[in-house]
Amino acid sequence: MENTIKVLLPLPLADAYDYRVPEGMAVVPGHFVVVPLGKREMVGVVWGAGSGDVPSAKLRDVIDILPAQPMADAMRRFVDWVSAYTLMPPGAVLRMAMSVPSALEAPKTELVYRPAERSDDSELKLTAARRRVLEALKDGPAMAAAELAHLAGVGASVVKTMASIGLLEAVERTVRRSFAQPDGLRDGPTLSPAQKVAADGLVEKVRAHTFSATLLDGVPGAGKTEVYFEAIAAALAAGRQVLVLLPEIALTAQWLKRFEDRFGALPAAWHSGLTSLERRETWRAIADGRVNVVVGARSALFMPFAKLGLIVVDEEHDQSFKQDEGVVYNARDMAVVRARLESAPIVLASATPSLESVTNVAAGRYSALHLPGRHGGHQLATLSAVDMRREPPARGRWLSPPVVEAMKQTMAAGEQTLLFLNRRGYAPITLCRACGKGLECPQCSAWLVEHRFRRTLICHHCGYTEPPARDCRHCGAVDQFVACGPGVERLAEEALELFPEARLELFTSDSLMNRDEANAAVERMEKGEIDILIGTQMAAKGHHFPNLTLVAVIDADLGLNGGDLRAAERTFQLLYQVAGRAGRDGRPGRALIQTHSPEHAVMQALVSGDRDRFVGVELHDREIAGMPPYGRLASLIISGPDPAAVDNVCAALARHAPQQEGVSVLGPSVAPMALLRGRHRRRFLLKASRDIAVQPLIHAWLEHIGLPGSVRLQVDVDPYSFL
Repeated sequence: MENTIKVLLPLPLADAYDYRVPEGMAVVPGHFVVVPLGKREMVGVVWGAGSGDVPSAKLRDVIDILPAQPMADAMRRFVDWVSAYTLMPPGAVLRMAMSVPSALEAPKTELVYRPAERSDDSELKLTAARRRVLEALKDGPAMAAAELAHLAGVGASVVKTMASIGLLEAVERTVRRSFAQPDGLRDGPTLSPAQKVAADGLVEKVRAHTFSATLLDGVPGAGKTEVYFEAIAAALAAGRQVLVLLPEIALTAQWLKRFEDRFGALPAAWHSGLTSLERRETWRAIADGRVNVVVGARSALFMPFAKLGLIVVDEEHDQSFKQDEGVVYNARDMAVVRARLESAPIVLASATPSLESVTNVAAGRYSALHLPGRHGGHQLATLSAVDMRREPPARGRWLSPPVVEAMKQTMAAGEQTLLFLNRRGYAPITLCRACGKGLECPQCSAWLVEHRFRRTLICHHCGYTEPPARDCRHCGAVDQFVACGPGVERLAEEALELFPEARLELFTSDSLMNRDEANAAVERMEKGEIDILIGTQMAAKGHHFPNLTLVAVIDADLGLNGGDLRAAERTFQLLYQVAGRAGRDGRPGRALIQTHSPEHAVMQALVSGDRDRFVGVELHDREIAGMPPYGRLASLIISGPDPAAVDNVCAALARHAPQQEGVSVLGPSVAPMALLRGRHRRRFLLKASRDIAVQPLIHAWLEHIGLPGSVRLQVDVDPYSFL
């Protein structure tokens, strides 16, 4: 390359820095290099030729080139694209693509031994022990001394002596973790005619080796996973790598089992639960092309794939794909971008597709494949609304009479029940009877949630905890606290009172602290060791429990409150998905939805089973209002420990707000979550028509604004949260 190069560092800096390449050093774009920055040394990525703006006397030399595989051109373009779209510095995005710094270093090596080539053994004494060592190595790979000695039943000193006298040859070998290789040629299950048509369509796109986006739409239990498994098999047969994104860590247990049954080996996993060693070895293997299939959370999108041939986003509608801190991005949307840059097909699978994907299909940007019925001819669960105004539960209870009766019948039949309530803990609010005030988080505008089983109060926004109190901090009254509303723990308490003989278990992120605990709970449910499962949204999607025939949604109206743009869409998706857990193995299933608003469009659509009508009405309302997917939104969140400093920044932003046709700016206003982790928060919402790119507008807007050191400004393009 040129004598001067640009090096992008994994820091929130506006641009790459120029460095000089020392004589005799050869670098190419994508090389990971060590460079000086101030008084320290940092690892960055060669981003291209230098800008030429820095005087030669001020240039500093590249120190070293790391032995890792260079970052591919498509990956560098992906970093730039995400940076430009999210309005985050490219170095902040690069940091996600360099999440395992130790993987960039030279891998460790070890000494291994193999038989030496020799023409005459007459002068070498071959004892019985030495013969056993040579026999252990016969027709096999070279081995480390300890491993070889153990296999031959000798001491390690025997092996080293044999090397010193020329019977064995010591060679250096790179230490690498081996990964199982899924077999793309392995026969899969027999597909239904509808599945076969969909699978053939995906396989054709994989074999084309070009970008395409396909929405795989099918009811719960339709066999979408087996369909896109055929696309994975085609990619493996073509020698390409596959990335599968899943929204929940709890979904992986059953998915991995199905994958192993289909391909004879497990894929590599990528999520926050991996050890540092597992992360390093997996990162290297992906970059080297030694891992063929990766299944992971949204961060897996930034892995260094050497030959990516297919991306699958399962449950593509799920809001867990949106990252709300650091670099704010939607992994589903960015996965489409990466697929386009890699010239690879992408499959978006869901029983309740996002409205964005539905409109992309309608506009011809995506193609669509539809599975209208459950695999094997099984029927969807019958769904009924329980009007809580007419059939309320007993005083102090939360389960309505129809739900209790259905649970009795299910228990008597030896079948399983899922009680769904998307609210963790014992109760959402704890109030003092004497003064009426509640227990609030000192760092957030949020209630402390009682977790009675753990004897603690927790803020679900910042993680603050404190022990249960006896004295009211406001009025001093003693033992006057009362729990208001139900959480899953309170629901469990009630269910055990009604069914003391039942085997009951909670399925929440509080009760299942890691993937192993979640996997064990799924296995107990599959084996029929649980009668009543009480869960939050962790239990709502992706699981297949053969003996689960009853689903009861306890507070179906919960997600409809708050005025969120996507409230109706998200509530429909969540309740439709959780109802789809019932009756998946040929047994008739039913779902009961407790609601105070059975006339609401969401409840009507669920009961009638007319998903398309609901989607049509929701899209019509969005189009009239100019809201996504027919308009564009971006939010600005300004926060700081001093509310006056935050308000001063907001005043400056308001004075310089964009003024043009098709653009409106709402705010500043106090955020619904006005205090979060000790920082006061204000919000602006920029709304624009679909044909206007919001990024240049915001960039020009922020150029006029200076931020005090204590104030932060976060931009969220395409916001999902309005708190």
